[in-house]
Amino acid sequence: MRKISIFGATGSIGSNTFDLIRRDKAAYDVVALSGAGNIALLAAQAKEFNAEIAITALPERLDDLRDALSGTSIEVAAGADAIAEAAERKVDWGMSAIVGAAGLRASMALARHGGILALANKESMVCAGDLLLAECAAHGTKMLPVDSEHSALFQAMNGEDAKTLRRLILTATGGPFKDFTTEQMRGVTPEQAVKHPKWNMGQRISIDSASMFNKALEVIEAKYIFACKPSQIEVVVHPEAIVHSMVEYVDHTIIAHMGSPDMRGAIGYALHWPSRAPNPIKPLDFATLGSLSFASPDEARFPALRLARETLSMGGHAGAIFNAAKEAALDAFIAKKIGFLDMADMVEKTLYHPQLESIRDENQSSIAHVLAADAQARALVNAQI
Repeated sequence: MRKISIFGATGSIGSNTFDLIRRDKAAYDVVALSGAGNIALLAAQAKEFNAEIAITALPERLDDLRDALSGTSIEVAAGADAIAEAAERKVDWGMSAIVGAAGLRASMALARHGGILALANKESMVCAGDLLLAECAAHGTKMLPVDSEHSALFQAMNGEDAKTLRRLILTATGGPFKDFTTEQMRGVTPEQAVKHPKWNMGQRISIDSASMFNKALEVIEAKYIFACKPSQIEVVVHPEAIVHSMVEYVDHTIIAHMGSPDMRGAIGYALHWPSRAPNPIKPLDFATLGSLSFASPDEARFPALRLARETLSMGGHAGAIFNAAKEAALDAFIAKKIGFLDMADMVEKTLYHPQLESIRDENQSSIAHVLAADAQARALVNAQI
């Protein structure tokens, strides 16, 4: 029986993970689960799988979680420290799916178990890629990417010599505004931005996808996961979301990973690796699929991709600053304090702000330093709102 923990259990990744393990409950021993405000779902998951501990990220909801789990032997806790401590509990397989930089401490803790770290929290790599990879190496932990694009790249590179890699091609749907003019995007609301045309995701990731900041994070993540040069990473717009990503080799052969747009594909691959197992996703029917289209992204309308490359050229703590500024700007957009296009402007101003120059150029020496860079960037954005 595999011991597993799922951090970010109530989100789309966590819920899809439960959908898969529910099909073979006897194979899994659930240790820890974490969520945020959806206490009812978190408690239901903990009861169904008889978890050791359930943690809400919101301290003010601790009593609600305690009430929901009264009469059970399941431990309850709340807050960021409690999540980090629960992630220290030994497991064979840990899912890191908390959204944002808030998931970094859980990722680092799961990397110390010597098993498998299923990484859906791309911000861990963006903010502290060198540190997380070093932690995995030190403890013999296998990190498996769960982002659909990075899982696709990982699978397309399986068995290949990394030295023969020429290009990583990340696909992007283009989001709901791929055909909008700049003037149209200026008036976009949060309600419009959450309506992703292909993927069923949470509010924050959906808006990040609409602005292509999600793809920008994935560009940075790919550099660390696959130890490649930024110049080897390319993004193409592929609205059908059938080709999840592609790898080109030095002989100009391209291996593409294809499948229905369903996150259970990438999750299932990480769950069963190094084997494959039947998966409940819809199989592709090429006879009815129709055509597949590809186009270059318009970086004038979607500057997030340009900012990602500039972040990679800086190194150091630039990734943590980039992500923190993005998250703070996203908060402001959701609260309707700034416009849709203002998010990229704020990220760029913060990334190049003279007050952050010294900390931006520091090497990733510790998680404490990463979190300090994160906090300073957020404070700078918030001061401008």
